[in-house]
Amino acid sequence: MRVSRRGQISLEFMLIMGIMIVMLAYSINSATFSRDSPSYQTLQLQVAVEEKNLASSISNAMSQVYSMGPGSKATTYVKINYLRRANYLRKAWNIEDPVVFITYGPNGDRNGTYVVVVNGTGTANLYLTGDEKNTFWSPSLAPIDCLENQTCWEDTGLGNSVQVNIGGSTKTFYGLKIAPDAIPSELKIVVEWNPDAKTYFSFNETTGEIKININVGG
Repeated sequence: MRVSRRGQISLEFMLIMGIMIVMLAYSINSATFSRDSPSYQTLQLQVAVEEKNLASSISNAMSQVYSMGPGSKATTYVKINYLRRANYLRKAWNIEDPVVFITYGPNGDRNGTYVVVVNGTGTANLYLTGDEKNTFWSPSLAPIDCLENQTCWEDTGLGNSVQVNIGGSTKTFYGLKIAPDAIPSELKIVVEWNPDAKTYFSFNETTGEIKININVGG
């Protein structure tokens, strides 16, 4: 059977349109960050890297102050892009009401900073390892355990506690709960060792900074 020139053009047109529709569907899938798309995986990785960097920056500043002793002070700055955008956090971690949670305490026989994105309410499942890893920890020299110590933490207006499920146990962890839109593009972290004040973590939304006092043994 012979196909007329007009019919051949029509078939070619339909083939081109079919390819364009497939490409458009893939583009939309990527742009909306569906959980099976490469863009979703890239976004989750970028958010995770930023969480890890924030944890490391806090722990490093605390290690520096602890090493120098009472009366010392250190300031560092962290560039924030993803953690300050609630829509990114919703898509990256499949969370409806994302809040950035920062706490400090032991992981095994070492202490350090934890950073995790949790829902504003409800119980958060924390995973430090494996394919479901969503909690990022960085070790520090400062031997302080504030995970379950409410007096270490400022109430940022969202409270300062989170119900967590970790390792099969449900616990209450205390820390800084910060709304994404309250985090500046450059977060300032100030750590000092004032022996006349207690160990304390606070976040000032107006100045865009986290302030930490460590008083080891005090």
